[in-house]
Amino acid sequence: MDKFMKEAVNQAKKSMTEGGIPIGSVLVRDGKIIAKGHNKRVQENNQVLHGEMDCLFNAGRIGSFKDTVIYSTLMPCYMCAGTIVQFKIPKVIVGESVTFSGAKEFMVNHGVEVIDLDLDQCKVMMQKYIDENPRVWNEDIGES
Repeated sequence: MDKFMKEAVNQAKKSMTEGGIPIGSVLVRDGKIIAKGHNKRVQENNQVLHGEMDCLFNAGRIGSFKDTVIYSTLMPCYMCAGTIVQFKIPKVIVGESVTFSGAKEFMVNHGVEVIDLDLDQCKVMMQKYIDENPRVWNEDIGES
């Protein structure tokens, strides 16, 4: 696992210690992390603060996103994928897509390169959370 995905996992763990959903994200430009974030839906009572959205919010106004890569511990949902497409982020690297298949096809159809690392660490962390918090998880993915 590279240092960027390790930091995304650290962000996911941070969310979990705060009582939130363990999804983390980092934004990288020129081999450096320029922003990081994690799912804060529960912590801030905010429906749209998914991990990728928090990360992009924390990036602020950086001009073009065309030379960035976003890492996420879980395949982005359609809301986050739409933002990735809108900002023309060319590459998404995800920890896993087993517990949530997300919007991979949507991103690929809009020219985004999507790499799924299929990491056991991410799958175990998510499955544990889902098993312990099914109501919150279903709310997060719009299934409640």
